[in-house]
Amino acid sequence: MSDCVFCKIIKGEIPSIKVYENDDIIVFKDINPAAPIHVLVVPKVHIECLEALNQDNIDVVTKIHAAILETTKILGINTDGYRVIVNCGKNGGQTVPHLHYHILGGAEFGEKII
Repeated sequence: MSDCVFCKIIKGEIPSIKVYENDDIIVFKDINPAAPIHVLVVPKVHIECLEALNQDNIDVVTKIHAAILETTKILGINTDGYRVIVNCGKNGGQTVPHLHYHILGGAEFGEKII
């Protein structure tokens, strides 16, 4: 999508601070962090949200989770713990219509989400 912020980051049209990247996934720092460590895990293929997953693109979820495991090792939060969040749709708090996962770490979170 030509007007998607994450697609522009993937293409290099908007700068980001990359933490991890492979052929299918890019991970970069969130510009408005909600924790000491806050990165976004984004598939390079444009998928609007979880509800847009189907048999043709569902394999991207496995690739995202593999990237999450690699990223938490790079960030050094894999042993102490971290939180992974996916927002879906307006009521779910999704502000960019491109599937992405948030990894938050570097702090001790309580059991409540909100």
